[in-house]
Formats: sequence, structure tokens, C-alpha cells
Amino acid sequence: MDRFVDAYNQYREQEATDSRINPEIDDGKEYIEAVRKNDDGSIIAIKTNTGRELDYPTALSEAKDGNLAHVDVFHKYGRDILRSEPDGVKENNLDELPLF
Repeated sequence: MDRFVDAYNQYREQEATDSRINPEIDDGKEYIEAVRKNDDGSIIAIKTNTGRELDYPTALSEAKDGNLAHVDVFHKYGRDILRSEPDGVKENNLDELPLF
């Protein structure tokens, strides 16, 4: 398995925990431009506009800390979930981004 699959599987196995979310996202921050998915179609890693490749748990942490623009973190299914900010534009949803 590659490191992205391993990191995603560890994330899925974590116990449900509450976490603080930093809602403040400033312009000029890194943003997600591509995603990697597993065989089930779940996003397991992201690539930012600066070229950084982050596994899913790290991307969640970066988003919670306010380091990624145009994404939100919310708690659902007993865990934190990363999603694009709702703006009515389907093309910039995480599921619609190019694969890397």
C-alpha cells in the first residue's frame, strides 16, 4: 500500500472525537487543486496549488488550522470530513477536481 492509503485507513479507524474548527480562512492561503482517490472513490489525499501532497488526516489538520482556503471541516459519520466551501459552483467541489 502507498502512504496515502495507509494514512486514510488510519483516519477511518480513529475513534469519533470532537475537534475545534478554525472557521477563519484568509485569501492568499494555499488551496486544493487536485485529489487522489482510493478504489472506492473516497478522497485519500490532496495536492495544493504550491505542489504539496498531503494525506487526508494532514489535510484535515491544515484546514482546521486555517491553512487551506476554500474548504470547511465538519463532523459527520463520527469523524471530521473535509469539503469545499458551498459556493454553488460544482466544478470546484473536491470530488470534481483533477486527480493526481
